[in-house]
Amino acid sequence: MDFSYTEEQTLLRDTIARYLSDNYKYEDWRKFTRSPAGRDPKHWKQFAELGLLAASLPEEHGGLGGGAIENSIVMEEFGKALVVEPFVPTVVIGGGLVSRAGTDAQKQEWLGRIAGGDAIVAFAFAEPHGRYNLADLTTTAKKSGGGYVLRGQKVVVLGGPWADALIVTARTSGGQRDAKGVSIFIVDKKAKGIAARDYPTVDGQQASEISFENVEVPASALIGRADEGFPLVEQAVDEAMAAHCAEACGAMKVLVDATVEYSKTRKQFGVPLAKFQVLQHRMVDMFMNHEQSVSIALMATLKLGDAAERAKAVAAAKVHIGRAGRFVGQQAIQIHGGMGMTDELNVGHYFKRVTMIDTLYGNVDHHLKRYAALD
Repeated sequence: MDFSYTEEQTLLRDTIARYLSDNYKYEDWRKFTRSPAGRDPKHWKQFAELGLLAASLPEEHGGLGGGAIENSIVMEEFGKALVVEPFVPTVVIGGGLVSRAGTDAQKQEWLGRIAGGDAIVAFAFAEPHGRYNLADLTTTAKKSGGGYVLRGQKVVVLGGPWADALIVTARTSGGQRDAKGVSIFIVDKKAKGIAARDYPTVDGQQASEISFENVEVPASALIGRADEGFPLVEQAVDEAMAAHCAEACGAMKVLVDATVEYSKTRKQFGVPLAKFQVLQHRMVDMFMNHEQSVSIALMATLKLGDAAERAKAVAAAKVHIGRAGRFVGQQAIQIHGGMGMTDELNVGHYFKRVTMIDTLYGNVDHHLKRYAALD
């Protein structure tokens, strides 16, 4: 099988890499992630102009007709630069759900805005008690007149402070953990009854805790069919995990390269660290973990279109990349010594990011159990 990128995909990758190298430097990242906004909005508009936000969306609604591979390419390059822009919740989850299950009116309203950089979407799915069970919902959507009334609370809504709209999972019927009875809504962030508490995360991202107090939404806000949204949520989350696995690969690449380069210049006992065989072995192991992660992330991405294999492939990738990210990050910190822990050096921030990616949508232990259950 040929795993080579097409000419268009190679151009996409090179375009992203060039833009980030010139405009998204680590020093700038440190400044804007510490600002009240937590980001520099000009980059989002630039991403739209470069076609990154449209790459995976359907052509008939302003996209470029790509798919999961394009999302993977974007996210791997984003991982190399610690990009904080909410690409996954907006394009992968929001754009993906609307493309697959949205009404014609929803596609007309949202896909063009997402592709053009005019709308940011956040995914409000996690609840305080839910752990990693996507169906464990106490947020409810009760029918009222011609629409629904939302009540409940969502936590760790990544990109929430910047969002124009929220993709919200809510229970419209059934018991608290039933797969049947889950519905999906796209809700204006400014709707009456929505309250948010915004905060920075340890890895430089921004998130919100969001409460819904008798929030009225029209029936047209429903994505897909009422009570039958859980398979859509599972697919969207699997696609998000595959994209984040690619992002982790990009971050690991930087950790490996930075550590090898540092070992050539830092001297101990009068010789470079790179001369010590035990450290050479560690860096080879770091390199191998990264290369294996790239392969399994690509495998998971390619399996996203196979309903029978998707969940198992993504779970396997999440387990391997969670372990690999921890190993690569720990070795990078240790070989850099005390300076590896400083805020000024980028190594610690990349380690924080791969650690947070491990916890997104389920950590190693969760997905190991998921894989075993699917076997």
